[in-house]
Amino acid sequence: MDTAEIRSTYLAHFANRGHRVVPSAPLIPSDDPTILFTVAGMVQFKDALTGAETLPYSRATSCQRCVRAGGKYNDLENVGYTARHHTFFEMLGNFSFGDYFKEEAIEWAWEYVSDVIGLDKDRLWFTVHPTDDEAHKLWTNKIGIDPSRVVSHEENFWAMGDAGPCGPCTEIFYDQGPSIEGGPPGSKDEDGDRFLEMWNLVFPQFERQPDGELEPLAKPGVDTGLGLERLAAVMQGVDSGYGTDLFTPIFKKLSGIVTQKNGIDVVATPSCRVVADHVRSASFLIGDGILPDREGRGYVLRRIIRRALRHGHKLGIDEPFFHTLVEPLVESMGDAYPELSTSQDRITKALLDEEIKFGETMQRGMELLDDALKDLSGTTLPGDVVFKLYDTYGFPVDLTADIAREHRLTIDQSRFDDLMSEQQERARAASQFQNVATSEVSVEGVVDFVGYERLNGESEITQVLVVRDGQLVDSEILHEQDEGAIVLDQTSFYGEAGGQVGDVGEILNGGSRFTVTNVTRSNEQFVHHGQVQSGSFSAKKTVRCEVSPVHRQDVARNHSATHLLHAALKSVLGDHVQQRGSLVEASRLRFDFSHDQPLSLQEREIIEDTVNEQILTNEIVDTKILPYDDAIESGAVALFGEKYGDDVRVLTMGAGFSVELCGGTHVARLGEIGLFKITSESGIAAGIRRVEAITGRKAYKRFRENESLLRDVGVQVAASGDQLSKRVEQLVSERKALQKKLDEALSLNLRDVGLELVESAQVIGEVKLITAVVDGTADTMMASFDDVRSRVDRCVVVLAVADGAKCQLVCGVSNALTESVSSNDVIAHLSTHAAIQGGGKPTLARAGGTASSEELERALASLPEWLATQLKV
Repeated sequence: MDTAEIRSTYLAHFANRGHRVVPSAPLIPSDDPTILFTVAGMVQFKDALTGAETLPYSRATSCQRCVRAGGKYNDLENVGYTARHHTFFEMLGNFSFGDYFKEEAIEWAWEYVSDVIGLDKDRLWFTVHPTDDEAHKLWTNKIGIDPSRVVSHEENFWAMGDAGPCGPCTEIFYDQGPSIEGGPPGSKDEDGDRFLEMWNLVFPQFERQPDGELEPLAKPGVDTGLGLERLAAVMQGVDSGYGTDLFTPIFKKLSGIVTQKNGIDVVATPSCRVVADHVRSASFLIGDGILPDREGRGYVLRRIIRRALRHGHKLGIDEPFFHTLVEPLVESMGDAYPELSTSQDRITKALLDEEIKFGETMQRGMELLDDALKDLSGTTLPGDVVFKLYDTYGFPVDLTADIAREHRLTIDQSRFDDLMSEQQERARAASQFQNVATSEVSVEGVVDFVGYERLNGESEITQVLVVRDGQLVDSEILHEQDEGAIVLDQTSFYGEAGGQVGDVGEILNGGSRFTVTNVTRSNEQFVHHGQVQSGSFSAKKTVRCEVSPVHRQDVARNHSATHLLHAALKSVLGDHVQQRGSLVEASRLRFDFSHDQPLSLQEREIIEDTVNEQILTNEIVDTKILPYDDAIESGAVALFGEKYGDDVRVLTMGAGFSVELCGGTHVARLGEIGLFKITSESGIAAGIRRVEAITGRKAYKRFRENESLLRDVGVQVAASGDQLSKRVEQLVSERKALQKKLDEALSLNLRDVGLELVESAQVIGEVKLITAVVDGTADTMMASFDDVRSRVDRCVVVLAVADGAKCQLVCGVSNALTESVSSNDVIAHLSTHAAIQGGGKPTLARAGGTASSEELERALASLPEWLATQLKV
């Protein structure tokens, strides 16, 4: 049974029993910050299982793509060395949200493994928790399993955390036979691979209290997970998921690369398994919107890719190869996951880019590591070496640890961590003033913020700080031209928070003037950053605060518009829309939200119109201070991840159109926003979209600019009003027709050029050598090159083009000749005669440089004699 049939039979089995078939969720959880990736089928149903969310169905089944390669759930180090671990895998699952329970779950699981797919019943083993008599009796009495194959196991208990839903579980194992090492579950040899854990049936039936007590849930649930790769291995009679049809196309392609090097069995070789596994996880992560990066999910992806590349190096592969495995992966899984097919080009490019980036330093890093291993006297690789590999050569620390493990060594993690901390400290010290972390500033007291009521007022300075070596430090006085910060007992300046930037303005004292460029928060105080323009400032002086009214009003317009945008997005797209981040500054607003696809032009226009309709009502923005619980009960939206006090500020806009908790500054009436215009919409991660917009004077200016642009275009094309679009369409059509005629003429010319080049070929033995410096551009050079190559067998073709101070060159060598001469050899020879450099594959290489046409002609003239020597003619 192939994997496609396993997927379909499983989903059909449970669909026939009243389950909703739910598509796989993305690998990036949209609303669970506790995990990096989707690690199990239950992730998208977490809130439904805990009772926090009510779905329109009470039973579900899915085939969920999962990645376990970072954070709490990490199988990365085991991949390639065990038969059962993968960073990427698929989990079949069925779920009950307060509907059915143990009896149905166990009965339907048994029906599937015994009747639907026909596993040998005598080779199935089961585990239950020692206290779960119900599950034990269901297996032994109702199903009729021999009690000797139902094992009580203390580990059969699942919990979502230290407190919360939890419950016993029962697992189904398959005995793969005595040829594989290992003992049955519960025995001393249970860690072997003979008894393969396939299916875990979890029964969340308790609520664990903070004191450890287990309270029964009113509506217990069911959460099961069946590993597709493991079941496929059993059904297809192989000893691991690597031998299944999921991996066959990948290994076939990899075999063509590796066996040219050393003729190994790719399926059985750990390094080949690592590569095959990692191309799956890397491709699906990129397909879901993650790209290699220096932190977060992107860094985990980079670690996966670089680990695969290092194992490729270990296999003797010294050219970019990893990206070529995307095609067989799509062949294997594209039907099940169409999004993989549609993203194939993007995935391939991202992998190739990372290969090229790491390939430049990996060889030198491996040489450094090899030297360190030769000189090592103990069993621990020094942290200084580990850090240099990380900092200079881009080796993730776990990659170095992986290599060390192969040599039965450990790494000095403590020393590495110290060096990392020192580097981060240096980076902080070198940062500009605006980036000084206020959490490191010692600020006392509680500020009295009066900025909601007024923009100006008197205050007393409680503390001044000056910038020294990139850090804010306490000072008795700030002198003229000093950069620093002022702390006040009360202030009208808003401190940066909740995505809204801080106010700007001035702090004045007689002839002394301090320009405020930003305001940040430290504990319960505000820190006013800026520079002394004249005079001086010190503690206990009375000063006057003057917030810039223009800046404050522009920020307020954008902040209030953000609230209206949030409500409009929910209204147009649905209640699944949740804020995922924002930036509110004077010149623009940015809003990130959960949504799984780009906005259509129609949706974008409706959202824009909805916000502007609210602005035109000119309703008062109502502000109230309420206890947090009362505010939430009234329907106010609290933003995910924000911390709120006992009392909160509730802003209502548009007669209840938008009701949110917010401590920011806003307009008094919606009409003050003036105008709202979306400037861009894009995806920033899987399931996360970003809208950028402008308001007020900025939006009005944009409309003026667009109007002017249309007027200018109209003058250029001699049309206006309703005729402008038709005239532009006419001109585009005419241009396409002319371009077609031009292309046809160029094609005829290129064929003539190609024919002339072939006729000018020099014969070296049985090989035709064709060289020329051609007129035109690099594109026309390549077109002539392709034409010549299509006309001649057993040839060496070198074409060049010079354009001012730069030149480009392409070289092609027939595959049959590469044992004697390669394109790289030709480029290397030419580089000794002209200012060029480059390289590529044995059959095709590119080069560039600063050589003139004359230098290129002289270099090409040297080729016949050199080629004759290489061919031993």
